[in-house]
Amino acid sequence: MDAIDRAIIDELTREGRLTNVELALRVGLTPGPVLRRVQRLESDGVILGYRAVLDPAAMGRSFEVLVDIDLTTQEAETVEHFEQTLAAAPEVVELRRLFGTPDYTVRVATPDLPAYEEFLSRRVLTIPGVGRVNSRFTMKVIKQP
Repeated sequence: MDAIDRAIIDELTREGRLTNVELALRVGLTPGPVLRRVQRLESDGVILGYRAVLDPAAMGRSFEVLVDIDLTTQEAETVEHFEQTLAAAPEVVELRRLFGTPDYTVRVATPDLPAYEEFLSRRVLTIPGVGRVNSRFTMKVIKQP
């Protein structure tokens, strides 16, 4: 990866919907070589995909909670069931397994506090092996990807 590849990545990170022509202008190449470089970055797994950034309020999911979860056991079956169950929940925006404590940190987005309480009570606390749960409510988002 050279400086031009990094410039392409920087531009696409800022604005993923750039046309190939606009991207070429910004990095100082012609469209053909830029297209080939983008395709190579995609096939090499450097660029994993593209996404739309949505307004949580417009989607009815403006109440965001960071949840730390510890399991009571690390048995493979319990861990797999927990991960599959939470990963499938539409309220879960991000799920990370950690080294140390807590076992997991989860970013959850719901419409409001009652919806979060229901999610926690009916979806999280009913999963076998869930031990300690600590919820932290986001006051303000300063920076996000």
